[in-house]
This record gives sequence, structure tokens and C-alpha cells, in this order.
Amino acid sequence: MASDLEGQALPDGILSILDTDLYKLTMQCAILKYLPEVPVTYAFTNRTPHMRLSRAAFEWLQEQINKLANVSLTSAELDFLKTTCTYFNDTYLRFLTYFRFQPLKQVRITFTPLNDTGSQDDVGDVSLEIRGRWLDTILYEIPLLALTSEAYFKFCDRDWSYNHQENRAYIKGCKLMGHGCVFSEFGSRRRRDYHTQDLVIQGLKRAADDSQAQGWKGKLSGTSNVHFAMKYGIPPVGTVAHEWFMGVASITNDYEHANETALRYWVGCFGEGVLGIALTDTFGTPTFLKAFKRTMPTPANSMADDKKTLIPGAASPPLPPMDSKAPSNTSEERSYAQIFQGVRQDSGSPTEFVKIMRDFYSSEGIHEKKTIVFSDSLNVELCLEYMHAAEEAGFAPTFGIGTFLTNDFQSVSNGQKSVPLNIVIKLSSASGHAAIKISDNIGKNTGDVQTVHKVKETLGYVEKQWVNGDETTRWGSSEKEATKAHVQER
Repeated sequence: MASDLEGQALPDGILSILDTDLYKLTMQCAILKYLPEVPVTYAFTNRTPHMRLSRAAFEWLQEQINKLANVSLTSAELDFLKTTCTYFNDTYLRFLTYFRFQPLKQVRITFTPLNDTGSQDDVGDVSLEIRGRWLDTILYEIPLLALTSEAYFKFCDRDWSYNHQENRAYIKGCKLMGHGCVFSEFGSRRRRDYHTQDLVIQGLKRAADDSQAQGWKGKLSGTSNVHFAMKYGIPPVGTVAHEWFMGVASITNDYEHANETALRYWVGCFGEGVLGIALTDTFGTPTFLKAFKRTMPTPANSMADDKKTLIPGAASPPLPPMDSKAPSNTSEERSYAQIFQGVRQDSGSPTEFVKIMRDFYSSEGIHEKKTIVFSDSLNVELCLEYMHAAEEAGFAPTFGIGTFLTNDFQSVSNGQKSVPLNIVIKLSSASGHAAIKISDNIGKNTGDVQTVHKVKETLGYVEKQWVNGDETTRWGSSEKEATKAHVQER
């Protein structure tokens, strides 16, 4: 059974505040600096709605959410952040030291059974809403998603085993690094459970050691999970999520300038050359690139420039920190595209994205090698395909691989695919305005439908639907035999 591991009892729930993705902490740092009082809401969506929790799973999930109130930053974790994540300022680290979840106040979760018999086996739909200040609620997303997945596979689908998970990750890591692929583990939000992610990182670490011994060009560049980065001595990686752009757009209610405003305040918080991978698709990549080519205000003219990229009521102006890596000639005008090290692709066709970005950088006269981080539904085969396409176009590709690593199982009884939950928690409002995401694929639109439609009209958004973008079957279906990835491993 899934809960059996050589007779050992495995811990339940979230035990570390750093058991989250790095970009949640970086965004919280920026929110503390600029937008500490903004009220927000978050909404939960199950993109695999036929995969429902039982009453027993729901009650376990509710208990684990309430236990988050007991989680806080330890002194060892604080020391790790100080020495490893040097972009976090003292003000933020002091805030995080005293930070506490308040789930009874901030999280509302309900269970609606399809047929209420009162049994623990009754299955139903879960509704989950988070409400409070953005600063206080931003860290819920990753642990709540991870706990929901764990609840489902702890109570509802137990036809799986931990057997060979470490070795499967090792084989995947060897194939990636042996072909020269640079990648990170991105699997916290949809992991089967904590122990699975732990086994996966052990396997990837072993593969990385072999890769170094063999002199392979590929590399395990880190993990998005800060807790596991600390536990295994590998770099924590990540920059920013859609949430930052969604929040800025919602607060300002100005979607035409939201991308540029979000970029400007991001650099203002961390400086140039730091956390410099930009996410392009929140409101569609074409709209983003219009902002990306614009000139970033210099410190000398930052308050005298176009006020359209200033957030009304922000706690401080978007001035880069004193130790920023910006050139000493602060009067030099450069675009965001020049300043940022690269971009992340997270929806739509990756190969088409490579072409779009090559054309964009060339048209802007930018010839230095930029990075593209691919992070949308990856496996070994796709990583290698996109790596070759990006390298041929003159980019340095890297990959954030999530569900394929931390929730890739077969059913013990029949060998068929054990399908992961496809669940998301997204910002749904900020400052009383609806928060939305459009992306480069219609299947990833989120938020209020009327607002989505209005923003698309305002931005002149051209509808796109990627052939591989069906979110309901993104990670396979139980009727199918083992995935191509499993076949690759043999």
C-alpha cells in the first residue's frame, strides 16, 4: 500500500515554512516593500474535477491546514536564507522570522458530497478560498496544493507504491544530464507527497554526482523548494510567478501598463542582474514584449518619468537598492529586455516561443546570449526537443521540471498510469478588483470570465489554443498504459 514504507511511519503535513517555492518568498519580499496593506483573495480550481476527495481525505486536509499555524522559521533556516539568498534584505528576514499563518482566520474550506450518506467514503467537491492581506496570505498556495494532492493519494487512490521512485528519478536525471540538459526540480505544488519529493531529489543528487564524475555537460541546477535546497545542499532557484503581474494589474486596474509596472518594481526591489528571469505570458507574450522593449527609468529620472508605471499608494518608490549591480553610469538608458537575463516559457507552444523571442531580441539589436527557462509540462523527451530548438536559435536553455518528477507513478494493480491531480490556486482579487491570467493558451485562462474578456479586448489579444494544452488530461489518463516517460526509462 502507498502508506507502507518498510514499516516506517512517515510524517504528515507541512513541517517547515521553507517547504515552498522560492518565488513565493521573493514575491513576499517585494510585497512587504511596496504593497504591505493590499487585501486579496485566492481561489482553488481542480482541473481534473472527476478526481474528488472523500470525506476522510477532506477532514485530514482540513486538519493539516489548521496545523500550519504551528509552523515558523527556525534559527537554522534563517541562517540558511542569510547565507544563500543574499538578495533578501534584513527587513524582510526580520519579518519572516515573526511570520505566522492564521488559517482559522484566513482560509475557508468546505466539502460538498455528491451523495451525502454520512460515510467517510462519501466523495465530493472541495471549495477553498484564502482571504487577507497579500503579505500575510501569499505563502499558502504551495503548501495547500501539496496537501490536497497528498490527501487524495493518501485516502482516495492508494493503488501505488514508493518502490523505485528514487531510481526512476536517477535514470531521468542521468538521461537529461547525459544529453547536456541543465534543469531544476520544480515539483512541490503537485507532488504526490513530501516523501516522494524527498526520494526524487535523492535520485537527482545521485545522478548529478555521476554526471560530474563522467564530465557530462548537463547539470542539476537546483530545486524551487527552499526546504529541500537547505536539506540537500543544492541551490534554491526561482524568480517570479504570474501572481506578481496579476496583482499589480489588479491593484492598478491598468492592464496596458501592468507588465512594465511589474518589471519596474521588481528591479526596484532586487536590483539589476538579480532574479532576472522574466515571465512573459500572464496577459499574453505579445503584450509583454511591448513592455519588455521599453526603457527602464534610471535613478536620476525615476520620479520625473511617465507616472503610468507608478503604483498609487505604494509604500515606497521603485528605486533599485544601493548595492544594485546596475552600471555606474546611471544615466545610461537601457530596456528591460537588456536588463533581464532571460525569460520563462510557461504556456503555449515552446518551439513557437523560441522563434518569437529570437525575432524579438534580434529586432531590438540584443545579441548577447539570453536564457530561456522552460517550465510547462515537461518530460525527458520534450526537454531535449526544446533544448535543441533553443540552442539552434542562440539561447541558453534551462528547464524547471515538476510533476513529471514528483508525481509520476503507475498503478500497482494493472501497470497503468496513476494520474496526478491537476490543481491550481490563483490570485482571484486584489484591492477589490478581479485578478486574472490569460496566458498563451486558452486552457490556462483563470479568473473572472467577464474581466478576462474585457482585458482581451483592451489588449487586442489574439486567441490561442495549443494542441497539447488540454488541462484536463495534461498528465495522462488512467485508461492509457504507462506514459512515454516510463517507456523511455526501460
